[in-house]
Amino acid sequence: MSEVDPAVARAIQALSVRCEVLECNPEWADTDVFCANYNIPRDHAANAILIASKTEPKQYSVCLVLATTKIDVNHAVSKLMGIKRLSFASAEETKAVTGQAIGGVTVFGLPDAIPLYIDNRIMENDYVIVGGGNRSTKIKLAPADLRKIPQAKTADIAIERGGPS
Repeated sequence: MSEVDPAVARAIQALSVRCEVLECNPEWADTDVFCANYNIPRDHAANAILIASKTEPKQYSVCLVLATTKIDVNHAVSKLMGIKRLSFASAEETKAVTGQAIGGVTVFGLPDAIPLYIDNRIMENDYVIVGGGNRSTKIKLAPADLRKIPQAKTADIAIERGGPS
C-alpha cells in the first residue's frame, strides 16, 4: 500500500482490514468525477466528511455516507453528537483536524477522539469505496470491515438526494 497515506496504511494494517487500493488521478478525486471517470456506481462510493460544532469548545465527528445521499446534519448528526449547531468543516479545518485533504478524506487514521458515524445504507453493499487519505488513491473494501474501527457507529445519518431537506 505504498501510494496510500502512511498513517492510513498503518491504521488499515493495525485493524487487519482486507482492501484493494485503487489509483486515482488527483484531478478526478472528487466523488462524482471519480465515479464518472472510473465507471464506479455512485451507490458504492462513500464520502467521509468532517462535521464541526459552531460553538466552543469545538467538537467534531466524521460522517461516512454514500454519494447518492446527503448527511442529515441538522437532525440525525445533531442528535448523535448532542449538539444543536453544526456545520461542515472547511477544507482548511478538515486538513488541520484529520491530516487529510478534501477529496481523499477517509475513515482510517483519524484521531481516536473523533466519533465516526457510518450511514446504515453503506452496510447493505457488497463493497464500498472510500478515500485513501490523499487525492491519488481510493480504498475498496467490504463494509463489514468498517466495524473494526474502534470509534465507528452505524446509524441512519443520511437522506436520499432530492428528498426532504
